[in-house]
Amino acid sequence: MNHTVKTTLVPSFFVSLAAALLISVAGAHATVRTEGGLSESKVGVSETYRLNVPTEKEIATTQIRLVVPAGVAVSRFQVTPGFTRTVTRNADGLVTEVVWKGRVAPMEYARFFFQARNPAQGGELTWKIYQTYSDGSVVAWDDADPAKGPASKTTVK
Repeated sequence: MNHTVKTTLVPSFFVSLAAALLISVAGAHATVRTEGGLSESKVGVSETYRLNVPTEKEIATTQIRLVVPAGVAVSRFQVTPGFTRTVTRNADGLVTEVVWKGRVAPMEYARFFFQARNPAQGGELTWKIYQTYSDGSVVAWDDADPAKGPASKTTVK
């Protein structure tokens, strides 16, 4: 009896692409980037930022809390259908925290856009994000455990 085994060679490009996709999914977490997707911005400019929050569990995300870095002056928000927004301000009237409540189902993500003026001094902004799931569990993207929950950072130059 003669058996023929057919093999297919997968070009290395596709293997690399598949590996990159797996790494990006495995490394997915809540991030703040410029509207253009950058983690770098300029000193003192008004910037549109986007908070990207993927649901990484088999249950829905129900709340996202963003702690605004010192020196960043948030001025306005884009409406996000299906979400309510609560803003906390300090004694000077600056936004220090934003909480969005709504639902982001498993295998979905939400983006929240806001405008802010960058600090007058260069440096690194650390955006602390707290993602609450429907079971009440909270994932902290705040560098408390950088291996499990890295905070999103923006370099301002």
